[in-house]
Amino acid sequence: MATTEAERLRQLAVVRRLEAAGFRAWPATSTAFDGTWAVRLTRSFPAKRLNSVNPLDPSDTAEIPERIARARRTFAEFGRRLIFRQSPLASPQLVEILDQAGWTRFDESLVMTADLAALDLPGALDRIPIRDVSRYVEASLCVHQRPQSLRSGLMEIVEAIRPPTGLFVREADDGRPVAVALAIHDNDLAGLLDVAVAPERRREGLGLDLVTTALRYAMHKGARTGWVQVEASNTAGLELYRRLGFKEAYRYVYRAEDGDER
Repeated sequence: MATTEAERLRQLAVVRRLEAAGFRAWPATSTAFDGTWAVRLTRSFPAKRLNSVNPLDPSDTAEIPERIARARRTFAEFGRRLIFRQSPLASPQLVEILDQAGWTRFDESLVMTADLAALDLPGALDRIPIRDVSRYVEASLCVHQRPQSLRSGLMEIVEAIRPPTGLFVREADDGRPVAVALAIHDNDLAGLLDVAVAPERRREGLGLDLVTTALRYAMHKGARTGWVQVEASNTAGLELYRRLGFKEAYRYVYRAEDGDER
């Protein structure tokens, strides 16, 4: 069945709202606009979401080659490779130009949403989130197996989150962190970010336990819709969220020149 114009506009409105929530939930240290392209850069942390050009209006088609060149110079000044984050808000003309120039597609991700009131969250424990950002950052680096050199950058990002945030950490009996998650309460939205379980403790239900705990926290704060971004290759993560009742809202993919996926 063909999508009507009204349905397309409603879908784009959903994408715009979730994209804005995502920006607030994981803030870059520098965001500039070239037309409706959000140019997000963060010197202290290499995450692609924080270091990419994000087109936000399908009708923005002016001077695309010139703007790509400007973005390339800006990213070079930051010591970053130019990356586009292509969501349904990217114009077809931009996508065609990137395709024709041979820009690689990589790390496709799904943005998933759920009506929190409709979710079945049996057994979820009402754990109180921790308040110590430093403790959370140390746990996140450990669980994600990231180097300590990224500590200050991750601290800067977490401390810059403006919506109320629940910091959740699960620890082993010896005190070692084995799972982490952030719950961002943004008006009626609840975003789940930085969700991870230590590799040696996966398939034990820790991810489900932590996610359901975070969602209950957000519901108690007044959130009604949950959202999460999951890489398409993360089959375990997709299985978990689909099991809870999350459904795909839209997808995005990263684009880089010359086959460079770094």
